[in-house]
Amino acid sequence: MAIVLGNPGVDGLSVAVDVLREWQYDGAPTQLHPGDLGWFWRFGAEATAAAVRTWSRDGQILAVGLLDGPELLRLTIAPDAVRDEELARRLVDDVTEPGRGVLPAGKVAVEAPKGSLIQDLLFEIGWNADEPWTPLRRDLTEPVKDPGVRIEMIGPEQAHVRTAVQRASFDRSTFTDQRWHAMAAGLPYAEARCLVGYDDQGSAVAAATVWSAGPGKPGLLEPMGVHREHRGRGYGKAITVAAAAALRELGSSSAIVVTPSVNVGAVATYESAGFQPLSEIRDNYRAA
Repeated sequence: MAIVLGNPGVDGLSVAVDVLREWQYDGAPTQLHPGDLGWFWRFGAEATAAAVRTWSRDGQILAVGLLDGPELLRLTIAPDAVRDEELARRLVDDVTEPGRGVLPAGKVAVEAPKGSLIQDLLFEIGWNADEPWTPLRRDLTEPVKDPGVRIEMIGPEQAHVRTAVQRASFDRSTFTDQRWHAMAAGLPYAEARCLVGYDDQGSAVAAATVWSAGPGKPGLLEPMGVHREHRGRGYGKAITVAAAAALRELGSSSAIVVTPSVNVGAVATYESAGFQPLSEIRDNYRAA
């Protein structure tokens, strides 16, 4: 059977989320997580569906991609298909031909699991390696210590607190209350938690969202931010520790996070919270 490129639509998003959950396991190369779709869901179910692509053979999904912006495809592949030649060559054709409806002409990038055949094939046709990112992992076998600050799990009534910290943490953030509610209505959020940390004066100083992929599987921390007026006081470490504790309560076997390697402060914060850096990863990109 030939490989079929598909767009699942809103009704098919649950299948894509379930497949991503199934593919997560400890020791896997850094890859697209159901929480990545969950965080994207802040733009709504229709926008999320429009950004998802699947590749299937004989009705079985072998790869799932998320267009995290029009020029970046974040792609992951079934564990038993990462070196599947037929799949890899079809993926290369689809990401290099603008008419296929995946990526446009010009400068574009593909994030694929380290060691996947598609990476080798893209290099062979002249694509380059982009800037490095650092994945970090924390084992959750043992209990997580108290973070040392007051932590609240955010529900619909406190959404404005969570979104305000996000906007105060990232200069170009567009996270609004409406987008929080859209995210919380998404399928992946059923296994997610939003956390806010407070200082001794009761000010919201840091926030994080965590995404479980199910019991015994790695959970994702995405995103984490510290209010720009409260940095340098250990709140990044505290909210990250709290995030790890929340994932453990959800049954996750480990917590994973990825950050640009150039952001040495973020890497140091995650390490201080018990995360261990893994080997760097790079997207493949085609110059304009």
